[in-house]
Amino acid sequence: MSRWGDGENAADIVQQQRDFFCTGVTKDVAFRVAQLRTLKRAIAEHQSDIVDALKRDLNKPEFEAYGTELIVFREIDYAIKHIKSWTKPKPAQIPIEQFPARAKIYPEPLGVVLIIGAWNYPFQLMISPSVGAIAAGNCAVLKPSELAPHTSHLVADIVQKHFNPAYITVIEGDVETSQQILGQKFDHIFFTGSEPIGKIVMAAAAKNLTPVTLELGGKSPCIVDADINIEYTARRIAWGKFLNAGQTCLAPDYLLVNRAVKKELLNSLKKHIREFYGDHPATSPDYARIINQKHFNRLVGLLQAGEMITGGETDAASCYIAPTIIDRVSWEEPVMQEEIFGPILPVVEYAEITEAIATVNARPKPLTLYFFSRNQKLQERVLQETSSGSITINDTIMQAIVPSLPFGGVGNSGIGSYHGKASFDTFSHHKSVLKKSFLFDPNIRYAPYKGKLPLLKRIFGLN
Repeated sequence: MSRWGDGENAADIVQQQRDFFCTGVTKDVAFRVAQLRTLKRAIAEHQSDIVDALKRDLNKPEFEAYGTELIVFREIDYAIKHIKSWTKPKPAQIPIEQFPARAKIYPEPLGVVLIIGAWNYPFQLMISPSVGAIAAGNCAVLKPSELAPHTSHLVADIVQKHFNPAYITVIEGDVETSQQILGQKFDHIFFTGSEPIGKIVMAAAAKNLTPVTLELGGKSPCIVDADINIEYTARRIAWGKFLNAGQTCLAPDYLLVNRAVKKELLNSLKKHIREFYGDHPATSPDYARIINQKHFNRLVGLLQAGEMITGGETDAASCYIAPTIIDRVSWEEPVMQEEIFGPILPVVEYAEITEAIATVNARPKPLTLYFFSRNQKLQERVLQETSSGSITINDTIMQAIVPSLPFGGVGNSGIGSYHGKASFDTFSHHKSVLKKSFLFDPNIRYAPYKGKLPLLKRIFGLN
């Protein structure tokens, strides 16, 4: 672990890790498995500390701490189970003109990688990509978000206690620290955060031609058709939106609701909010808080739009904003111009699915899209006629906890993906290897070429 002022600097730390990587130790699969098991054991030993840190940073309920942060146990187990098959060279087909030969694809680690985490899920978003980095055989520098200081300190302490800093280390600090780290040459940078900061990270990486994975966000739409189960739909939307007080990159950012079911859906949403958090969510043990005053003030400014259906109460002292639904909003209002990232759910109605699809396609590609409908033809239309990082039909958020599904955005919502094998692939280079035989050496490719062109054309299917 490093904190600025202890005599080390970013360049020293990266060089130390590069020297360790050059020993070849991390390429051994048994070593990787052992490190993953160490990580799992370390997290298990600190479960209560993790829950406490998340409570102090975000007032995160214990259930949400386990369900959305400590769920990294599943990611570790999945990697341990599959790592041998992931690391095994894969045979590749070769065309006839290459015979006799064999071709294989070898996954190999990239080297020293940088992982920059976000504050909304400050433990999970730090550890989950680290699982992929470890499984792929890399050394890693971790930079937690300073906006969640208790979790940041805990991640640093856990890593310092259980890992060689030449292999994995944590650097804590503010924006200046991040700038110093980004000035170093890494073999890959993995960033989770906002689009504006993602552009800064990408610009810094470009100076060293460092590849990046950017897990960003955007305004993820939730389209609701008329042919639905109202109760299940409302409950799943309310849970996905107000989980972690709406501070989830995958949260439904706004509703596009068929006008035929709009009134009934809004009534059901209000009912389920009361069932989740009671008549006074501020006193609920199951409702989180906004991360800091800056974000609280930004969100309060967004409450001025439209017609308040429910919620709207705030308390600056505790950074509390009630679960809020706003109807009759305009696309020109700030709440519809930026990613909300808080417990405010604007509602827009539509008449035909073509209108809803056009609304989505007129805006930057979102991280995810939700569609609620029993109609399989409409499901297929939305799937085929929109572009997003992922689509979930008849639920929210749950796609993020399926290890076999890659998680990532497209366009403005991100570059690259992770989770499960996608994490391993993100932190690996897939090296192509062709092995030729000395048994014989057909002379068709060698000069002189006279008389050989017809055969070449037949081989390449050019006749």
